[in-house]
Amino acid sequence: MPDKRFLNISHYNGLRIKLVLFIAVFWTAIDLVISWLNTSGETHVHTFWYREIFIFLVSIIVGYLFVYRLKRLFEHLPLWLSFLLRSFILLALAFTIVFILQLFNGIVFDGLNFSDAVGNLKSYALYQNWLVRKIIYWLSIFFVTQLILIINEKYSPSVFVDILTGKYSKPQQERRIVMFMDLRDSTPIAEKLGHHLYFQFIRDFIYQVSKAIIECEGTIYQYVGDEVVCSWPATRRNAKKCLTTILQSRRNIHHQSEKFRRKYGVIPEFRVGIHAGEVSVGEIGIMKKDLAMSGDTMNTTARIRSACNELKHHFVVSKDFIELTHLHDYQYASLGNIDLKGKDKGIELFNLKI
Repeated sequence: MPDKRFLNISHYNGLRIKLVLFIAVFWTAIDLVISWLNTSGETHVHTFWYREIFIFLVSIIVGYLFVYRLKRLFEHLPLWLSFLLRSFILLALAFTIVFILQLFNGIVFDGLNFSDAVGNLKSYALYQNWLVRKIIYWLSIFFVTQLILIINEKYSPSVFVDILTGKYSKPQQERRIVMFMDLRDSTPIAEKLGHHLYFQFIRDFIYQVSKAIIECEGTIYQYVGDEVVCSWPATRRNAKKCLTTILQSRRNIHHQSEKFRRKYGVIPEFRVGIHAGEVSVGEIGIMKKDLAMSGDTMNTTARIRSACNELKHHFVVSKDFIELTHLHDYQYASLGNIDLKGKDKGIELFNLKI
């Protein structure tokens, strides 16, 4: 099935565009309500709607800064410092927007010349602690927006709405494709690089495979050392996306191979174990809540990934997963019934030839 995308926008960029639009709509809706409540009978209707259109367009620009530029610029800073710097930058931008709006209203709708409009603006800014109230107002909006973005990153975009609506406050039974992916030869690489450089190596490796998972619409469940655990609802379409994730991960690493070679002297390779079956999904924890998946499917997938070494294959999957795919016979080979650690009965495993 061909992968159809509107205007060839990748899923990863599509998610970021949705975040930008969310910020624009969220800020415009708040300003709309506040402005409506403060509107007097003498206020021009045109002034009101011109303001909201302007706010929406500028909010798109600010959303772009939030999601693209400022995130990348401050991603290596401590969270509190990044939070503070972004708030100051956006606060300055917000006041610039407000001053432009007031000047526009004064000149276009009130018929003032530029100097009189500036004079009115100065009086308006100093009137009844307006400046203090606006600072508190904008900082509150920035705080809520940044909090939403942090939670969105924490839980993965695909499950944010489910967390917000409380879907997983009680455990849910779901049939899912589960993939465990980890770094090959991690011990010798760690010994060669040392713990500090090895940590950077893992971070760069996980960044490349995570981009592939998000691009293929997978849900990243957790990171454990050099291992990434992700999943999809168990459908034939998603089985294809799971396989595409492997190919895209290799492609991402290949594109960055020179960078890995120059910085670390080694190009990462990975192992994959894939299985499909029932899992229980729900929120756990008291002081620190998290989304957990449990059940025999999770344990079996972990065992399949661990078996990659002894089976001497990089990509090993279960029969349950193979039955979901449209692979041709030459794209996989049976490894027979394999006894996995902790399992009473062996299961048939397959090597992916991709």
